[in-house]
Amino acid sequence: MNWLTNVARPRIKSFFSGRETPDNLWHKCTNCGEMVFHRDIKAKQYVCPACDYHMKIGPEERFEALFDGDFEKLTLPQAVPDPLKFRDKSRYTERIKDARNKTGQDDVFEVATGQIASQNAVVAVQNFKFMGGSLGMAAGEAILAAAEKAVELHAPLVLFTASGGARMQEGILSLMQMPRSTIAVQMLRDVPLPYIVVLTDPTSGGVTASYAMLGDVQIAEPGALIAFTGPRVIEQTIREKLPEGFQRAEYLLEHGMIDMIVHRHEMRDTLARLIGLFMNQPDQPATPAQDEATSGSVSTPVAAGVSGGVAPPTS
Repeated sequence: MNWLTNVARPRIKSFFSGRETPDNLWHKCTNCGEMVFHRDIKAKQYVCPACDYHMKIGPEERFEALFDGDFEKLTLPQAVPDPLKFRDKSRYTERIKDARNKTGQDDVFEVATGQIASQNAVVAVQNFKFMGGSLGMAAGEAILAAAEKAVELHAPLVLFTASGGARMQEGILSLMQMPRSTIAVQMLRDVPLPYIVVLTDPTSGGVTASYAMLGDVQIAEPGALIAFTGPRVIEQTIREKLPEGFQRAEYLLEHGMIDMIVHRHEMRDTLARLIGLFMNQPDQPATPAQDEATSGSVSTPVAAGVSGGVAPPTS
């Protein structure tokens, strides 16, 4: 017993002490509860292999999935920090600091330039993990910067939305970003250059009421919630049960609010074709799918998938 207690047991404990299992090896699907190994879910672009649920992803994953290879991130203008000196349960500055530590971003948007199927593009991505993707002054600055860069490069702007609405900590200043973003879109139309919007889950509030619904083509990921006010608030207000799937991408496509629903595995190919069409270039097929996981995915285009506003530039 002395040998087991004094020698064998400590050696066994020391052998296993350095082999603790990391807690991020498995991802649990929030829709069906399926546990997926982290390498598998990354290869699937964070689409659940069991139920096809599109999980929320950030700018880095978007850029890696879309661009041919290397891409360059823009240095975005800095907004005035805490303009209203806002405080509720904690200071606004503390919330911003926590969000930056959590995401590694300065604010909700990241913008990058690169090539999609050998075609120049500017891509802006809204990160829902940064304070719910809320629209604030920094977001307005980022959208303007992205539009200016697109004009400079004579390239299309592709914008991925994901937001719960305006940022309450900035009050009316956050609401002013709605007309500012509209001006940014108008800058593209004056050239003209295409502005393509990809609506992801969720897109709501002041974002839906402004730049999210101004695209020349409105694309949505499957199952995305797209609304101004959430269904629960509407039901409580009108005291009626809403239709099944109300405000989801499929419902909006059926009622003519968006142009097409595109699976994440086919997003790159679809954007490449649209850019080639708008920029008056021969069809540029995207590179083969990254893995066989992309096979079998289906996009749902509409016959007339372009909502008028920008004509392709003539050569």
